[in-house]
Amino acid sequence: MKNRMEDEALLPAVVTAVQAAGRHLKNRFSFDSRLGNREEIVAAIHANDVESSGLLREGLRQARPGAGWIEDELAVGPLPPGEWWVTDPVEGNINHIHGMADWCVTATLVRDNTPVLTVVYLPMTGDTYTALRGGGAHLNGVRLHASAKTKLDAALVGTGQAMPGESRETHRRIGESVTAMLEGALVLRVSVPATLQLIQVAAGRMDIFWQYSQVLSGLLAGALLVEEAGGRVTDTHGRPWSLASGDFLAAAANLHAASVEVLSRLA
Repeated sequence: MKNRMEDEALLPAVVTAVQAAGRHLKNRFSFDSRLGNREEIVAAIHANDVESSGLLREGLRQARPGAGWIEDELAVGPLPPGEWWVTDPVEGNINHIHGMADWCVTATLVRDNTPVLTVVYLPMTGDTYTALRGGGAHLNGVRLHASAKTKLDAALVGTGQAMPGESRETHRRIGESVTAMLEGALVLRVSVPATLQLIQVAAGRMDIFWQYSQVLSGLLAGALLVEEAGGRVTDTHGRPWSLASGDFLAAAANLHAASVEVLSRLA
């Protein structure tokens, strides 16, 4: 209970830090952005990361001085004991630099490998998603509830890649899962970033999301939001999800078993 009260008191400062970074990035955004080659893309991504992470890090360290900081936004696997900030200073950076509005800023406090607090800010809409472990998930202060659908054939589902340069095996699994879900679900989306699909699952607009990767910054925020909205988070075989899991599944509670049935058939 003590941690929960401390986390609740911490949340406004996290919102402030994430929103400040997001507003700064919005000032850097242009719908007219057109990049010509890979070198330009890499440079633009790096510049955005530097601009946002500086603001984000300063704000979060002031809010929680004792928490550690994960330097690599593409980090995978379990964290050391204690508290850590896992952030994505520009989740969907590839969209931002190409003049598309599907990007956000995220910060998640992880305590002993369990996400306990998260903030996701969408500067292009002004929406702020928040969640506290045991305290529910909210959009602009209004409680979120995952979908109540019961049949997979009515489901809007989605997946995507976690990062460029993933293995051929991961690409194969993504492709086979898309085919399998196209045969069972109503409509399927393949897009990035993961967080922007997971907030839709938490809000009940989408029903299922899965990913064959463990990039923590893309999953932790959405995992907590979905769980606190009443959805279920496991691996694709229905086993408890942790930072050591090899893949990820978030689903509306009534559709979890059906999604596991489809995805667990895949090698």
